[in-house]
Amino acid sequence: MKKAVYLVGALLLSGAFLAVSSSFDYGGSVNAAEEHAAGALQAMPVDMMTVKPEAVQVWSQFSGHVVAVDQAEIRPQVSGRITEIKFEDGQYVNKDDILLIIDPRPYEATLTQARAALQKAETDLIFAKKEYARSQKLIKTSAVSESLVDERASAQKASEAAVLEAKAMVEKAEIDVDYAHVKAPISGKISRAEVTEGNLVQAGPGAPLLTSIVADDKVYVDFEVDDQTYLECARGKHTGDVKTVPVRVKLAGVDEPYEGFIHSFDNRIDAASGTIRARAIFENADKMLLPGMSVSVMVGKPGGADQIVVTERAIGTDQDRKFVYVVDENGMTSYREVKIGESVVGKRIILSGLKAGEQVITEGIMRLRPGMPVTAKTAELTENNQQK
Repeated sequence: MKKAVYLVGALLLSGAFLAVSSSFDYGGSVNAAEEHAAGALQAMPVDMMTVKPEAVQVWSQFSGHVVAVDQAEIRPQVSGRITEIKFEDGQYVNKDDILLIIDPRPYEATLTQARAALQKAETDLIFAKKEYARSQKLIKTSAVSESLVDERASAQKASEAAVLEAKAMVEKAEIDVDYAHVKAPISGKISRAEVTEGNLVQAGPGAPLLTSIVADDKVYVDFEVDDQTYLECARGKHTGDVKTVPVRVKLAGVDEPYEGFIHSFDNRIDAASGTIRARAIFENADKMLLPGMSVSVMVGKPGGADQIVVTERAIGTDQDRKFVYVVDENGMTSYREVKIGESVVGKRIILSGLKAGEQVITEGIMRLRPGMPVTAKTAELTENNQQK
């Protein structure tokens, strides 16, 4: 009886063990399949780009200020009372436009007097020439003495000198009349009138400032660069012709930069600062660049050669190292340390660590780990990233 009970118990225990074993094996197979399917579906959609060399222009940034190419301070060249002001504050004036009038009547009277003196001197010269010619005829018949002939020759030369002097006085009087009508020496934007109508002004070393004019069709931008930048510009691709070095000026609130080029470098480097003064020139068609304005200056370095560049968002920092995530042929991420160069309009030059044709992830790298499966979000996104 007891043997039968033991036999039944053993059989039941064996059946239970087989059932559990069978159930465990079946469940394990299902879980493994599910995990495999889940792993295939967990490829993270990411933005990526194909690395390819691009022609890039590297820019170095400096601080500078705008300087007028031509400017003139207007001061009186004759004395007198201002009778008329013929311009408005801030007006654009052309060269030789009349700006102010200093009472011209005293100078016009002097001019009339000088012209009368010239007319008299010319009349005296005509008479002296006739007298000298007559004496030369009479000397042949000994009707006059040689001393008289010499006297009349001297009188003729004195009359000729008097005519020259009278002409000079006329010319000076004409200049004074012209100076009484104060004219613009250059074209440009005029400042305000510093002296109003009715005021008496004096010419000379202490002459007061009447107004000033600044030519604004072109402007200089003065700035200082380090000696290395100077050497790159002077010895690089530009072959010493610094006037081919591109320069940009950026104004706050203005989207498009102003395009110009280096006009000149100074003749020495400041030993204290290690910099050299540079001057660029710009067209100023919209008249927005005003003398004295502080601006940000970007100097283009020689070169423009093909470089591998990636967006700044693709580059991560690991302590003192820079890295990117590269996608291999199996769609798995790979950590890649890179050496970076200068920044170029939101992109960074890669000096080493990448080669043309590799796929680099451009967004969301903080969510990634090496060996993760990834896939491009869409063909359109990938193409757009490649164009950026």
